[in-house]
Amino acid sequence: MDKFFGSLLIFVPITLVAHAAGVSPTVLFFLSAIAIIPLAKFIGEATEELASHTSPAVGGLLSSTFGNATELIIGILALHAGLIEVVKASITGSIIGNLLLVLGLSMLAGGIKQKKQTFNRTGVLANGSTLFLAFIALVMPAIFLQSVPASGPSVIEPFSVAVSIALLCMYGASLFFSLRTHKHLYTEEAGKYEPRWSRQRSVFTLLACTLFVAWVSDIMVGSIEPLVATLGWSPLFIGVIIVALVGNAAENLSAVRVAIKNRMDLSLQIAIGSATQVALVVAPVLVLASLFLAEPMTLVFNTFELVAIVLSVLIVNFIIADGESNWLEGAQLIIAYVIMGIAFFFHA
Repeated sequence: MDKFFGSLLIFVPITLVAHAAGVSPTVLFFLSAIAIIPLAKFIGEATEELASHTSPAVGGLLSSTFGNATELIIGILALHAGLIEVVKASITGSIIGNLLLVLGLSMLAGGIKQKKQTFNRTGVLANGSTLFLAFIALVMPAIFLQSVPASGPSVIEPFSVAVSIALLCMYGASLFFSLRTHKHLYTEEAGKYEPRWSRQRSVFTLLACTLFVAWVSDIMVGSIEPLVATLGWSPLFIGVIIVALVGNAAENLSAVRVAIKNRMDLSLQIAIGSATQVALVVAPVLVLASLFLAEPMTLVFNTFELVAIVLSVLIVNFIIADGESNWLEGAQLIIAYVIMGIAFFFHA
């Protein structure tokens, strides 16, 4: 797997050269999207290696900060370019992608090899309930705007900021729960992870890949509007499907790989944990970051996005409730994602 991602790094210089040569924005978009995937993978790996040199608390903080670095960088650059609709769509896409596609692929791949796979219900349901609480926080601004149409627009920005701060506090509480008071629910029998990289190599890789992600993401974001004009795809579809998949691709493959090894606890932690981090960290940080840009972003998502999120959360909570999974449940989640993807493609 490392060799595969290493081979994809060739797309980083190809993208930079193509951009300098003035290649078509459509080609640039797809080149840069592919280039971001291995960079995101090595950011995640460097973060994991660096975290293994620290205490669990510091490691958890590092993971929550740099684990979402790719999504945050793409989001901030898109906000700077005024692509607020794409940013909100990518948040939606990351949540439903992790819950339906990643979890579905993990259950399908693991279930083909194992007739039935089991996992710790308590830890997984704790993540699921936290995610559902995050959804409530994401849906409240839209409900508020609908219920008070007269005064809503004038206060929706401070309302979104307040909700964002509350979400970050909730994430802090969930970190404390998983790393301190109830860490036994999230610890696999494999034991302590032994670092393969030195601290210096981890820091250098993390900084270098973060720099290149910012560079390549800027090229990708700059290609979105020409891509919309050329292919006729909506910004909603590009954000929900393409941008979201690019930011999470490496982590998604990791979840599937550990599921094949019959480590469903870890696979579910990756998939549901990633969706939770997007809702509790990425979305509120982007709202707060937008305050320093030309046009602030609020947490008002359109009805279609909210319905997609709530359906994803409900179906996943229903499937994981028994603490078991099989390949058919994985196929059901994948089909649900495909149906939603088709709907977003045709949504104007």
